[in-house]
Amino acid sequence: MDDTDVRRTAQRVMELVLRHQRTASAHDARPPAGGPCPACRDAHLPQVERYVAAGEPVLLVLPAFPGKSPNTAKVLGVLPDTAERLALEFLAGLTRRIREVYAPGARILICSDGRVFGDVVGIPDSDITAYQQEMRHLIDALPQPAGIDLFNLEDIPELAGLGHDRMREVLCEQYAEPLEQLRERVRAGEEVALYRAMTRFLFEDGNTPEYTGSRAALQRDARTRAYAVMQRSKAWGDLLGDRFPGAVRLSIHPQPCGAEKLGIHLVDTPDNWLTPWHSVALRTAGGDYVLMKRQEAEELGAEPVLVDGRPAHYALPAAVAAA
Repeated sequence: MDDTDVRRTAQRVMELVLRHQRTASAHDARPPAGGPCPACRDAHLPQVERYVAAGEPVLLVLPAFPGKSPNTAKVLGVLPDTAERLALEFLAGLTRRIREVYAPGARILICSDGRVFGDVVGIPDSDITAYQQEMRHLIDALPQPAGIDLFNLEDIPELAGLGHDRMREVLCEQYAEPLEQLRERVRAGEEVALYRAMTRFLFEDGNTPEYTGSRAALQRDARTRAYAVMQRSKAWGDLLGDRFPGAVRLSIHPQPCGAEKLGIHLVDTPDNWLTPWHSVALRTAGGDYVLMKRQEAEELGAEPVLVDGRPAHYALPAAVAAA
């Protein structure tokens, strides 16, 4: 394959990924006729070209799927359900489409970050372990080859055998930005959207029926913990950059045009920040699925649907009758 064919193939791969781009609100670089943003495509094109030139699968690294929100007003339980299954099916479909234009295909490495900040967001390590085990079962159940693998802190040889708390300490010792430095950057206007979204998630996760404190106190606590989550998430990202140099870096958060990470949607959702682990899947009367918070699905009159004996998603009454 000559240089022209390499570039053309790499562009086709990137265009398939960019069809599902999760963009920041200020994104304005799309061409007038529609289609992928050239600046976003070209920011990641060199990495893809190197894989194509070598005839190797394109490696896409995706920090995601940490564990279910601890707030049962948002989710069905602690285990992955239809929301995660739909997201995995989407990712497997993406790798299949990439194989159609580039035979070696792509490999999506889901770098589960729940162990990284579970203690900060209120997810017990035992729930994270159960979540990751079920995620592996869901991946194994996909039509093969799915091109999806799961990676977490325990898969790092230097950390294997350490307790979960010590794993997090080592990660922060080696990669974490000082919290005060992070606060200064946010105060200066950097990553403000991410900070606000993280604060909102943490406030919602803590605002459970069992919470007895004031909303003001919960908001202050969420703001403090948001910095810690951002700090650890960035440390995890930097570690992954060292572990998988040259990989195309994906994100479940909206990203500005041409950023080093590429934001990507996993499931249809009306909220640009909503994810499968902060929501439930709702089957509509038309048979499609959309993500929303559990409480919102119930307010619409949706009913839980059991799969293998446990609630998996919600369905509107007409969808239940048609199932």
